[in-house]
Amino acid sequence: MISTNSTNDMTSTTSTPWNAPAPGHISLGGNPGSADDAARDSVVTDRAVVSAPDASAATPAELLPVTADHFSLFQDVAGEDLAAWRDARSLAAEVLPQINDWWDRGDYPIELIGRLGDLDLLTDGLDVPGHRALTPLATGLVNMELSRIDGSVGTMVGVQGGLALRSIMLLGSDEQKQRWAEPLASGTEHAAFALTEPDHGSDSVSLETVARRDGDSWVLSGEKRWIGNGAGCHLSVVWARVDDPSDEALNGQVSGFLVDQSLPGYEAEVIRGKVALRAIHQAHITLTDVEVPLDARLPGARSFKDTSRVLFATRAGVAWGALGHATACYEAALEHATTRIQFGRPLAKAQSVQMRLASMLQTLTSMQLYCVRLAELEAAGTIRPEQASLAKVHNTRAAREIASDARDLLGGSGILLENRVVRHRSDIEALHTYEGTDTMQSLIVGRSITGTSAFV
Repeated sequence: MISTNSTNDMTSTTSTPWNAPAPGHISLGGNPGSADDAARDSVVTDRAVVSAPDASAATPAELLPVTADHFSLFQDVAGEDLAAWRDARSLAAEVLPQINDWWDRGDYPIELIGRLGDLDLLTDGLDVPGHRALTPLATGLVNMELSRIDGSVGTMVGVQGGLALRSIMLLGSDEQKQRWAEPLASGTEHAAFALTEPDHGSDSVSLETVARRDGDSWVLSGEKRWIGNGAGCHLSVVWARVDDPSDEALNGQVSGFLVDQSLPGYEAEVIRGKVALRAIHQAHITLTDVEVPLDARLPGARSFKDTSRVLFATRAGVAWGALGHATACYEAALEHATTRIQFGRPLAKAQSVQMRLASMLQTLTSMQLYCVRLAELEAAGTIRPEQASLAKVHNTRAAREIASDARDLLGGSGILLENRVVRHRSDIEALHTYEGTDTMQSLIVGRSITGTSAFV
Protein backbone atom coordinates (compact mmCIF):
# COMPACT_ATOMS: atom_id res chain seq x y z
CA MET A 1 0.00 0.00 0.00
CA ILE A 2 1.19 3.54 -0.79
CA SER A 3 0.96 5.66 2.33
CA THR A 4 0.00 9.32 2.66
CA ASN A 5 1.41 11.81 5.07
CA SER A 6 -1.00 14.01 7.00
CA THR A 7 1.24 15.17 9.79
CA ASN A 8 1.86 18.84 10.54
CA ASP A 9 5.64 18.68 10.88
CA MET A 10 6.38 19.65 7.27
CA THR A 11 7.83 22.97 8.46
CA SER A 12 10.86 21.22 9.85
CA THR A 13 14.06 23.11 9.18
CA THR A 14 15.90 19.89 8.31
CA SER A 15 17.59 20.43 4.97
CA THR A 16 16.53 18.13 2.17
CA PRO A 17 17.87 18.13 -1.38
CA TRP A 18 14.38 17.80 -2.86
CA ASN A 19 10.91 19.19 -2.29
CA ALA A 20 9.01 17.03 0.15
CA PRO A 21 5.33 16.38 -0.67
CA ALA A 22 2.63 18.51 0.85
CA PRO A 23 0.31 16.92 3.43
CA GLY A 24 -2.09 14.45 1.86
CA HIS A 25 -0.01 13.96 -1.28
CA ILE A 26 1.37 10.60 -2.34
CA SER A 27 4.96 10.15 -1.19
CA LEU A 28 7.17 8.47 -3.77
CA GLY A 29 9.86 6.09 -2.62
CA GLY A 30 13.50 7.03 -3.02
CA ASN A 31 15.08 10.42 -3.32
CA PRO A 32 15.72 11.61 -6.91
CA GLY A 33 18.18 14.28 -5.78
CA SER A 34 20.03 12.42 -3.07
CA ALA A 35 23.74 12.36 -2.43
CA ASP A 36 23.69 8.76 -3.66
CA ASP A 37 23.58 9.93 -7.27
CA ALA A 38 27.22 8.99 -7.77
CA ALA A 39 26.40 5.40 -6.87
CA ARG A 40 23.74 5.37 -9.59
CA ASP A 41 25.86 6.91 -12.31
CA SER A 42 26.62 3.53 -13.86
CA VAL A 43 23.98 1.50 -15.67
CA VAL A 44 26.04 -1.65 -15.19
CA THR A 45 24.47 -4.12 -12.77
CA ASP A 46 24.88 -7.75 -11.86
CA ARG A 47 21.25 -8.56 -12.76
CA ALA A 48 21.65 -9.28 -16.46
CA VAL A 49 19.55 -12.23 -17.59
CA VAL A 50 21.86 -13.14 -20.48
CA SER A 51 25.54 -13.98 -20.31
CA ALA A 52 28.39 -12.11 -21.94
CA PRO A 53 30.18 -14.01 -24.70
CA ASP A 54 33.36 -15.82 -23.73
CA ALA A 55 36.21 -13.52 -24.75
CA SER A 56 38.71 -16.39 -24.51
CA ALA A 57 36.89 -18.58 -27.05
CA ALA A 58 39.41 -20.04 -29.48
CA THR A 59 37.70 -22.65 -31.64
CA PRO A 60 34.91 -22.15 -34.17
CA ALA A 61 32.55 -24.19 -31.99
CA GLU A 62 33.29 -21.87 -29.05
CA LEU A 63 33.12 -18.70 -31.13
CA LEU A 64 29.83 -19.68 -32.77
CA PRO A 65 28.10 -22.72 -31.25
CA VAL A 66 26.15 -24.99 -33.56
CA THR A 67 22.93 -23.69 -32.01
CA ALA A 68 23.65 -20.49 -33.95
CA ASP A 69 25.43 -22.15 -36.90
CA HIS A 70 22.86 -24.73 -37.92
CA PHE A 71 24.44 -25.48 -41.31
CA SER A 72 28.00 -25.54 -39.85
CA LEU A 73 29.02 -22.77 -42.21
CA PHE A 74 31.79 -21.53 -39.93
CA GLN A 75 32.90 -24.67 -38.11
CA ASP A 76 35.84 -25.27 -40.45
CA VAL A 77 37.31 -21.75 -40.26
CA ALA A 78 41.03 -22.12 -39.56
CA GLY A 79 44.45 -20.51 -39.83
CA GLU A 80 44.69 -16.73 -40.20
CA ASP A 81 40.94 -16.43 -40.70
CA LEU A 82 40.33 -18.02 -37.32
CA ALA A 83 43.06 -15.92 -35.70
CA ALA A 84 41.45 -12.68 -36.91
CA TRP A 85 38.01 -13.84 -35.75
CA ARG A 86 39.44 -14.80 -32.36
CA ASP A 87 41.22 -11.45 -32.01
CA ALA A 88 37.97 -9.61 -32.70
CA ARG A 89 36.17 -11.67 -30.05
CA SER A 90 38.89 -10.92 -27.49
CA LEU A 91 37.71 -7.31 -27.34
CA ALA A 92 34.53 -8.47 -25.62
CA ALA A 93 36.39 -8.59 -22.31
CA GLU A 94 37.34 -4.93 -22.64
CA VAL A 95 34.20 -3.54 -24.22
CA LEU A 96 31.21 -5.30 -22.69
CA PRO A 97 31.84 -4.28 -19.05
CA GLN A 98 31.74 -0.61 -20.13
CA ILE A 99 29.71 -0.36 -23.30
CA ASN A 100 26.37 0.22 -21.58
CA ASP A 101 27.76 3.25 -19.77
CA TRP A 102 29.35 4.60 -22.93
CA TRP A 103 26.14 4.01 -24.85
CA ASP A 104 23.94 5.48 -22.10
CA ARG A 105 26.02 8.65 -21.82
CA GLY A 106 26.76 9.02 -25.51
CA ASP A 107 30.51 8.82 -24.81
CA TYR A 108 32.96 7.90 -27.56
CA PRO A 109 35.84 5.71 -26.28
CA ILE A 110 38.08 6.74 -29.15
CA GLU A 111 41.01 4.90 -27.58
CA LEU A 112 39.38 1.73 -28.88
CA ILE A 113 40.60 2.64 -32.36
CA GLY A 114 44.11 2.20 -31.03
CA ARG A 115 43.18 -1.18 -29.54
CA LEU A 116 41.71 -2.25 -32.87
CA GLY A 117 44.99 -1.20 -34.45
CA ASP A 118 46.98 -3.16 -31.86
CA LEU A 119 45.02 -6.25 -32.91
CA ASP A 120 45.53 -5.39 -36.59
CA LEU A 121 41.78 -5.28 -37.26
CA LEU A 122 41.54 -1.89 -38.99
CA THR A 123 42.59 -2.78 -42.52
CA ASP A 124 39.17 -4.11 -43.57
CA GLY A 125 40.68 -6.45 -46.14
CA LEU A 126 43.03 -3.86 -47.65
CA ASP A 127 46.60 -4.66 -48.57
CA VAL A 128 48.57 -2.38 -46.25
CA PRO A 129 52.35 -2.91 -46.01
CA GLY A 130 53.38 -4.24 -42.62
CA HIS A 131 49.90 -5.49 -41.76
CA ARG A 132 48.23 -8.86 -42.20
CA ALA A 133 46.09 -9.17 -45.30
CA LEU A 134 42.66 -10.40 -44.27
CA THR A 135 40.81 -12.64 -46.70
CA PRO A 136 37.23 -11.64 -47.57
CA LEU A 137 36.01 -14.29 -45.13
CA ALA A 138 38.24 -13.04 -42.31
CA THR A 139 37.22 -9.44 -43.03
CA GLY A 140 33.59 -10.45 -42.79
CA LEU A 141 34.08 -12.43 -39.60
CA VAL A 142 35.81 -9.44 -37.98
CA ASN A 143 32.92 -7.17 -38.97
CA MET A 144 30.44 -9.74 -37.69
CA GLU A 145 32.19 -10.30 -34.38
CA LEU A 146 32.76 -6.63 -33.55
CA SER A 147 29.10 -5.82 -34.26
CA ARG A 148 28.12 -8.87 -32.21
CA ILE A 149 29.89 -7.10 -29.34
CA ASP A 150 28.61 -3.60 -30.19
CA GLY A 151 27.62 -1.68 -33.29
CA SER A 152 29.69 1.39 -32.46
CA VAL A 153 32.85 -0.72 -32.33
CA GLY A 154 32.02 -2.27 -35.68
CA THR A 155 31.42 1.19 -37.09
CA MET A 156 34.85 2.35 -35.91
CA VAL A 157 36.40 -0.15 -38.32
CA GLY A 158 33.88 0.77 -41.01
CA VAL A 159 34.78 4.47 -40.82
CA GLN A 160 38.54 4.31 -40.18
CA GLY A 161 39.42 1.32 -42.33
CA GLY A 162 36.50 0.65 -44.62
CA LEU A 163 35.97 4.22 -45.80
CA ALA A 164 38.85 6.60 -44.95
CA LEU A 165 41.78 4.21 -45.34
CA ARG A 166 40.17 2.54 -48.34
CA SER A 167 39.77 5.91 -50.10
CA ILE A 168 43.49 6.55 -49.74
CA MET A 169 44.62 3.04 -50.64
CA LEU A 170 42.39 2.83 -53.72
CA LEU A 171 42.57 6.41 -54.98
CA GLY A 172 45.51 8.10 -53.31
CA SER A 173 49.00 8.94 -54.55
CA ASP A 174 52.08 7.07 -53.37
CA GLU A 175 52.93 10.04 -51.14
CA GLN A 176 49.46 10.06 -49.60
CA LYS A 177 49.66 6.34 -48.92
CA GLN A 178 53.10 6.77 -47.41
CA ARG A 179 51.79 9.48 -45.07
CA TRP A 180 48.53 7.91 -43.98
CA ALA A 181 48.46 4.14 -44.47
CA GLU A 182 50.43 3.20 -41.38
CA PRO A 183 48.90 5.62 -38.83
CA LEU A 184 45.36 4.79 -39.96
CA ALA A 185 45.95 1.03 -40.06
CA SER A 186 47.61 1.10 -36.63
CA GLY A 187 45.02 3.47 -35.15
CA THR A 188 47.53 6.07 -33.98
CA GLU A 189 45.68 8.72 -35.99
CA HIS A 190 41.97 8.91 -36.68
CA ALA A 191 40.15 9.70 -39.91
CA ALA A 192 36.70 10.47 -41.27
CA PHE A 193 34.94 9.95 -44.60
CA ALA A 194 32.95 13.12 -45.31
CA LEU A 195 30.47 12.50 -48.12
CA THR A 196 26.90 12.95 -46.85
CA GLU A 197 25.49 16.48 -46.69
CA PRO A 198 22.49 18.01 -44.92
CA ASP A 199 20.52 18.04 -48.19
CA HIS A 200 22.18 15.11 -49.94
CA GLY A 201 22.05 11.65 -48.41
CA SER A 202 20.73 9.07 -50.84
CA ASP A 203 21.49 11.43 -53.73
CA SER A 204 25.03 12.14 -52.55
CA VAL A 205 26.07 12.20 -56.21
CA SER A 206 24.44 15.67 -56.22
CA LEU A 207 26.62 16.98 -53.38
CA GLU A 208 27.09 20.76 -53.22
CA THR A 209 30.39 21.10 -51.36
CA VAL A 210 32.83 22.81 -53.74
CA ALA A 211 36.61 22.60 -54.09
CA ARG A 212 37.72 25.68 -56.01
CA ARG A 213 41.16 25.81 -57.61
CA ASP A 214 42.98 28.92 -56.46
CA GLY A 215 46.56 29.03 -57.69
CA ASP A 216 48.53 26.41 -55.79
CA SER A 217 45.65 25.57 -53.47
CA TRP A 218 42.20 24.10 -53.30
CA VAL A 219 39.63 26.09 -51.32
CA LEU A 220 36.77 24.01 -49.92
CA SER A 221 33.38 25.35 -48.88
CA GLY A 222 30.21 23.52 -47.90
CA GLU A 223 28.63 21.35 -45.21
CA LYS A 224 28.76 17.66 -44.32
CA ARG A 225 26.54 15.72 -41.95
CA TRP A 226 26.56 12.34 -40.18
CA ILE A 227 30.34 12.10 -40.44
CA GLY A 228 31.87 9.51 -38.11
CA ASN A 229 35.18 10.76 -36.66
CA GLY A 230 34.41 14.15 -38.19
CA ALA A 231 35.07 16.06 -34.96
CA GLY A 232 38.12 15.95 -32.71
CA CYS A 233 40.16 13.67 -34.95
CA HIS A 234 43.04 14.16 -37.39
CA LEU A 235 41.93 13.78 -40.99
CA SER A 236 38.75 14.06 -43.04
CA VAL A 237 38.49 12.66 -46.56
CA VAL A 238 36.16 15.33 -47.92
CA TRP A 239 34.24 14.74 -51.15
CA ALA A 240 33.55 17.88 -53.13
CA ARG A 241 32.66 19.07 -56.61
CA VAL A 242 35.68 20.44 -58.43
CA ASP A 243 35.65 24.02 -59.71
CA ASP A 244 38.70 24.16 -61.99
CA PRO A 245 38.09 25.47 -65.53
CA SER A 246 41.74 24.71 -66.39
CA ASP A 247 41.03 20.95 -66.20
CA GLU A 248 38.14 20.27 -68.55
CA ALA A 249 37.88 16.57 -67.66
CA LEU A 250 37.86 17.15 -63.89
CA ASN A 251 35.89 20.40 -63.72
CA GLY A 252 32.41 19.78 -62.31
CA GLN A 253 33.24 16.22 -61.23
CA VAL A 254 33.37 14.84 -57.69
CA SER A 255 36.78 14.25 -56.12
CA GLY A 256 38.23 13.52 -52.68
CA PHE A 257 40.45 15.84 -50.64
CA LEU A 258 42.55 15.13 -47.57
CA VAL A 259 41.68 17.82 -45.04
CA ASP A 260 43.43 18.32 -41.70
CA GLN A 261 40.69 18.89 -39.13
CA SER A 262 42.76 21.56 -37.38
CA LEU A 263 42.78 23.88 -40.40
CA PRO A 264 41.13 27.33 -40.18
CA GLY A 265 37.59 27.26 -41.47
CA TYR A 266 36.99 23.61 -40.51
CA GLU A 267 34.29 23.54 -37.84
CA ALA A 268 32.61 20.38 -36.58
CA GLU A 269 29.86 19.85 -34.05
CA VAL A 270 29.04 16.44 -32.59
CA ILE A 271 25.43 15.49 -33.34
CA ARG A 272 23.52 14.86 -30.12
CA GLY A 273 20.23 13.12 -29.46
CA LYS A 274 20.98 9.91 -31.34
CA VAL A 275 19.28 6.70 -30.25
CA ALA A 276 21.63 4.45 -32.25
CA LEU A 277 25.42 3.98 -32.36
CA ARG A 278 25.70 6.14 -29.27
CA ALA A 279 29.28 5.08 -28.49
CA ILE A 280 30.73 6.70 -31.61
CA HIS A 281 30.37 10.35 -32.57
CA GLN A 282 29.05 11.67 -35.87
CA ALA A 283 29.55 15.31 -36.73
CA HIS A 284 27.98 18.15 -38.66
CA ILE A 285 30.88 19.80 -40.46
CA THR A 286 30.99 23.33 -41.86
CA LEU A 287 33.79 24.16 -44.30
CA THR A 288 34.37 27.87 -44.78
CA ASP A 289 37.12 28.59 -47.33
CA VAL A 290 39.30 25.77 -46.02
CA GLU A 291 42.57 25.92 -47.94
CA VAL A 292 44.56 22.77 -48.74
CA PRO A 293 47.52 22.27 -51.10
CA LEU A 294 47.06 20.89 -54.60
CA ASP A 295 48.56 17.55 -53.59
CA ALA A 296 45.77 17.06 -51.02
CA ARG A 297 43.46 15.83 -53.77
CA LEU A 298 43.16 12.06 -54.30
CA PRO A 299 44.45 11.73 -57.87
CA GLY A 300 42.47 8.55 -58.52
CA ALA A 301 39.16 10.26 -57.64
CA ARG A 302 38.03 11.85 -60.90
CA SER A 303 34.26 11.24 -60.75
CA PHE A 304 31.58 9.88 -58.45
CA LYS A 305 32.18 6.46 -59.99
CA ASP A 306 35.46 6.40 -58.11
CA THR A 307 33.68 7.34 -54.88
CA SER A 308 31.29 4.46 -55.55
CA ARG A 309 34.22 2.04 -55.65
CA VAL A 310 34.84 2.80 -51.99
CA LEU A 311 31.17 2.58 -51.05
CA PHE A 312 30.63 -0.69 -52.91
CA ALA A 313 33.53 -2.31 -51.07
CA THR A 314 32.03 -1.47 -47.67
CA ARG A 315 28.48 -2.57 -48.51
CA ALA A 316 29.30 -6.22 -47.94
CA GLY A 317 30.73 -5.24 -44.56
CA VAL A 318 27.35 -3.87 -43.53
CA ALA A 319 25.73 -7.20 -44.38
CA TRP A 320 28.26 -8.93 -42.11
CA GLY A 321 27.73 -6.33 -39.39
CA ALA A 322 23.96 -6.92 -39.49
CA LEU A 323 24.68 -10.64 -39.07
CA GLY A 324 26.69 -9.87 -35.94
CA HIS A 325 23.87 -7.85 -34.40
CA ALA A 326 21.31 -10.53 -35.26
CA THR A 327 23.50 -13.27 -33.81
CA ALA A 328 23.79 -11.45 -30.49
CA CYS A 329 20.03 -10.97 -30.31
CA TYR A 330 19.26 -14.58 -31.22
CA GLU A 331 21.75 -15.90 -28.65
CA ALA A 332 20.24 -13.69 -25.95
CA ALA A 333 16.73 -14.92 -26.79
CA LEU A 334 17.82 -18.56 -26.77
CA GLU A 335 19.58 -18.29 -23.42
CA HIS A 336 16.69 -16.42 -21.84
CA ALA A 337 14.19 -18.99 -23.13
CA THR A 338 16.15 -21.88 -21.65
CA THR A 339 16.78 -20.28 -18.24
CA ARG A 340 13.64 -18.20 -17.58
CA ILE A 341 11.10 -20.11 -15.50
CA GLN A 342 7.45 -19.16 -15.91
CA PHE A 343 4.42 -21.16 -14.77
CA GLY A 344 6.79 -23.74 -13.29
CA ARG A 345 8.76 -24.53 -16.45
CA PRO A 346 11.36 -22.94 -18.73
CA LEU A 347 9.99 -20.74 -21.48
CA ALA A 348 11.72 -23.03 -23.95
CA LYS A 349 9.28 -25.84 -23.18
CA ALA A 350 6.45 -23.81 -24.73
CA GLN A 351 5.65 -24.78 -28.32
CA SER A 352 5.18 -21.16 -29.33
CA VAL A 353 8.62 -20.21 -28.01
CA GLN A 354 10.33 -23.09 -29.80
CA MET A 355 8.60 -22.10 -33.03
CA ARG A 356 9.77 -18.50 -32.60
CA LEU A 357 13.35 -19.58 -31.94
CA ALA A 358 13.26 -21.89 -34.96
CA SER A 359 11.98 -19.02 -37.09
CA MET A 360 14.75 -16.75 -35.84
CA LEU A 361 17.32 -19.43 -36.66
CA GLN A 362 15.92 -19.81 -40.18
CA THR A 363 16.34 -16.08 -40.73
CA LEU A 364 19.80 -16.06 -39.15
CA THR A 365 20.93 -18.95 -41.34
CA SER A 366 19.78 -17.15 -44.47
CA MET A 367 21.88 -14.15 -43.42
CA GLN A 368 24.90 -16.40 -42.93
CA LEU A 369 24.45 -17.92 -46.38
CA TYR A 370 24.35 -14.48 -47.97
CA CYS A 371 27.57 -13.49 -46.20
CA VAL A 372 29.49 -16.65 -46.96
CA ARG A 373 28.56 -16.43 -50.63
CA LEU A 374 29.64 -12.78 -50.75
CA ALA A 375 33.02 -13.75 -49.34
CA GLU A 376 33.38 -16.50 -51.93
CA LEU A 377 32.51 -14.15 -54.78
CA GLU A 378 34.91 -11.48 -53.52
CA ALA A 379 37.72 -14.02 -53.12
CA ALA A 380 37.12 -15.12 -56.71
CA GLY A 381 37.12 -11.51 -57.91
CA THR A 382 33.67 -11.87 -59.45
CA ILE A 383 31.49 -9.96 -56.99
CA ARG A 384 29.15 -7.37 -58.52
CA PRO A 385 27.87 -4.22 -56.77
CA GLU A 386 24.23 -5.33 -57.02
CA GLN A 387 25.08 -8.56 -55.21
CA ALA A 388 26.44 -6.60 -52.26
CA SER A 389 23.34 -4.38 -52.42
CA LEU A 390 21.01 -7.38 -52.26
CA ALA A 391 22.89 -8.77 -49.26
CA LYS A 392 22.83 -5.41 -47.49
CA VAL A 393 19.06 -5.06 -47.95
CA HIS A 394 18.29 -8.64 -46.95
CA ASN A 395 20.50 -8.73 -43.90
CA THR A 396 19.52 -5.42 -42.36
CA ARG A 397 15.85 -6.29 -42.82
CA ALA A 398 16.43 -9.72 -41.33
CA ALA A 399 18.41 -8.29 -38.40
CA ARG A 400 15.56 -5.94 -37.59
CA GLU A 401 13.17 -8.88 -37.54
CA ILE A 402 15.35 -11.01 -35.26
CA ALA A 403 16.08 -8.11 -32.89
CA SER A 404 12.41 -7.22 -32.53
CA ASP A 405 11.44 -10.82 -31.84
CA ALA A 406 14.25 -11.21 -29.32
CA ARG A 407 13.28 -8.01 -27.55
CA ASP A 408 9.72 -9.28 -27.22
CA LEU A 409 10.77 -12.73 -26.05
CA LEU A 410 12.87 -11.23 -23.24
CA GLY A 411 9.81 -9.39 -21.93
CA GLY A 412 10.59 -6.49 -19.62
CA SER A 413 14.23 -7.53 -19.44
CA GLY A 414 14.47 -6.86 -23.16
CA ILE A 415 14.43 -3.08 -22.74
CA LEU A 416 17.41 -3.00 -20.37
CA LEU A 417 20.82 -2.18 -21.79
CA GLU A 418 22.46 -4.78 -19.58
CA ASN A 419 20.75 -7.50 -21.60
CA ARG A 420 22.19 -6.15 -24.86
CA VAL A 421 19.21 -6.79 -27.15
CA VAL A 422 17.75 -3.29 -27.07
CA ARG A 423 21.16 -1.77 -27.75
CA HIS A 424 21.62 -3.99 -30.79
CA ARG A 425 18.05 -3.35 -31.89
CA SER A 426 18.66 0.40 -31.83
CA ASP A 427 22.01 0.15 -33.62
CA ILE A 428 20.51 -1.96 -36.39
CA GLU A 429 18.37 1.03 -37.32
CA ALA A 430 21.54 2.91 -38.22
CA LEU A 431 22.85 0.01 -40.31
CA HIS A 432 19.53 -0.18 -42.12
CA THR A 433 20.13 3.38 -43.34
CA TYR A 434 23.85 3.98 -43.70
CA GLU A 435 26.00 2.90 -46.64
CA GLY A 436 22.89 3.27 -48.78
CA THR A 437 19.29 3.05 -47.61
CA ASP A 438 17.07 0.03 -48.12
CA THR A 439 15.26 1.83 -50.93
CA MET A 440 18.41 2.90 -52.78
CA GLN A 441 20.01 -0.53 -52.56
CA SER A 442 16.78 -2.14 -53.74
CA LEU A 443 16.74 0.20 -56.74
CA ILE A 444 20.31 -0.81 -57.57
CA VAL A 445 19.11 -4.42 -57.64
CA GLY A 446 16.02 -3.40 -59.60
CA ARG A 447 18.15 -1.68 -62.22
CA SER A 448 20.27 -4.80 -62.54
CA ILE A 449 17.37 -7.19 -63.12
CA THR A 450 15.26 -4.91 -65.34
CA GLY A 451 17.94 -3.04 -67.24
CA THR A 452 16.09 0.18 -66.45
CA SER A 453 17.17 2.85 -63.97
CA ALA A 454 14.56 4.31 -61.63
CA PHE A 455 16.97 6.93 -60.28
CA VAL A 456 16.21 9.48 -63.02
